[in-house]
Amino acid sequence: MTNPETGSGSEFSRTRSDLGRRAALRRQQLGLTREEVASRAAASPGYLQYVEESAADPDIGFKLRLAGALETTVAELAGGTTELPAGFGKAAAHPEVLVLSPEECRERLSTHGVGRIAVTIDDAPAVFPVNYTVADELIAYRTAPGTGPAAAAGQDVALEVDHIDDAFSQGWSVLVAGHAHVVTNFYESRRLEQHAHTGPWAGDGRHQWIAIHPHRITGRRIRVMGAPASSKGSS
Repeated sequence: MTNPETGSGSEFSRTRSDLGRRAALRRQQLGLTREEVASRAAASPGYLQYVEESAADPDIGFKLRLAGALETTVAELAGGTTELPAGFGKAAAHPEVLVLSPEECRERLSTHGVGRIAVTIDDAPAVFPVNYTVADELIAYRTAPGTGPAAAAGQDVALEVDHIDDAFSQGWSVLVAGHAHVVTNFYESRRLEQHAHTGPWAGDGRHQWIAIHPHRITGRRIRVMGAPASSKGSS
């Protein structure tokens, strides 16, 4: 049997709880090790591993400590805000709006994520969520011919990526403006496939790469005094 406090014994259950999956993802977004989070939450690294990797159901005391250690809320970790729009929390008392440098913008775009592509279809604006990939100077996504995101090809478009930290009412937003084209070169497609970290969340059949050559990358950040320091995954 596995000891939930030490993590010793047989392998953890392959069935993960929603809490464990969200806690592991949040920890990775903050760039923290299990040891660092365990120390913040007054727990052992083995117990944190047990929570992340098994169908654990910790008591409310540990959930509160874990949420504090991960700079979020118990509701966020439990998935209670999944169906709510981002930014459901109240505005902070003294927010500060900062302009991000191009380097800071690229750091937040990182290697991949989910963004929104803004295109014009039949003379009307439209916005679609896409799983994007960063490959050197290109920002690209996969879609299917004839879909809304595919309409970006041949247009000047905008891709917006953001992160909202509801727990502290802060966040950041990056806007990429550039010209989009369908990737037809085999070697360029191969390079994008090698950089891709995930397939499109919308499912199969989306094999057409649309690449954006950025002309301009700008961003802003809302920072709240006294809130945790920023990271790629937070504000």
